[in-house]
Amino acid sequence: MKILVCISKAPDTTSKIAFVEGNTKFDESGVQYIVNPYDEWYALVRGLELKESLGGTVTTVTVGTASDDATIRKALAIGADDAVRIDTEAKDAFQVAAEIAAYAKEQGFDLILTGKETINYNGSQVGGMIAEHLDLPFVSLATKLDVNGTTASLEKEIVGGSQEVEAQLPVVVSCSKGMAEQRIPNMRGIMAARTKPLNVVAASNPEQLTGFVSYELPAPKAAVKMIDPENMDELVALLHNEAKVI
Repeated sequence: MKILVCISKAPDTTSKIAFVEGNTKFDESGVQYIVNPYDEWYALVRGLELKESLGGTVTTVTVGTASDDATIRKALAIGADDAVRIDTEAKDAFQVAAEIAAYAKEQGFDLILTGKETINYNGSQVGGMIAEHLDLPFVSLATKLDVNGTTASLEKEIVGGSQEVEAQLPVVVSCSKGMAEQRIPNMRGIMAARTKPLNVVAASNPEQLTGFVSYELPAPKAAVKMIDPENMDELVALLHNEAKVI
């Protein structure tokens, strides 16, 4: 089985977020990048589990520049066989999906896995767009995935519960919490990642459909107000007049 896992980088959640050039550009100074957790913990690890039980290979693909290579190596340290970097800056979801689809089109992958979203943009768009470009079935927000022959059996999140579905391979799946458990790379994996193939391929340069006009940080948290538990009238007044939640 040939499995492709889409990998993107995201700022570590402890990073201080700032913007420059009139709030039109993210300031990367001093930012520590990690593998997007949904891509790593769920999509990549489940791909590796399927490879270990069924045989095959796991390849990661990233749309990015040479600055992404360190992040890609982290994914290789967890156990992927090789990696592909499509050599262009990731600009929007459509462009990223189109680049990945253009690469995957002639590669014969049985399964294409993505995280359900990235923690920095939370768009949850790329997986569905890849499937559309490749004219493949797409299952979103999957929490379980098993493969029997050419049939994928999945469980996915829906409003108020879950749903069991089946799809014929090849299929594109976006992976959510529950799909797998996080793996911590060991020293052997880290050392092996240094020599695993990281293939850089030319971009197909699809159209970019969206762009960022400006960024804005959320308002700082207000000071905590302590209310006497016996003074419910004051609490109700504050919730109504200041918080405006009732």
